[in-house]
Amino acid sequence: MKNKIRELRKQRGISQEELAKRCGVSRQTINAIENNKYDPTLALAFKLSKELFTTVDELFQTE
Repeated sequence: MKNKIRELRKQRGISQEELAKRCGVSRQTINAIENNKYDPTLALAFKLSKELFTTVDELFQTE
């Protein structure tokens, strides 16, 4: 599953650390998701989409 987290996070000027704090996870978790090494839970996917002002469907794309 590909995602746009890094792209949207950088557009909004948010660091991995800041996004992680807002979503209640570690910076390493955000890094792993951005690098397609970890698929987030549905709850985390909704938190990420809320913080990045997008929808889950827009944030994550199936390959």
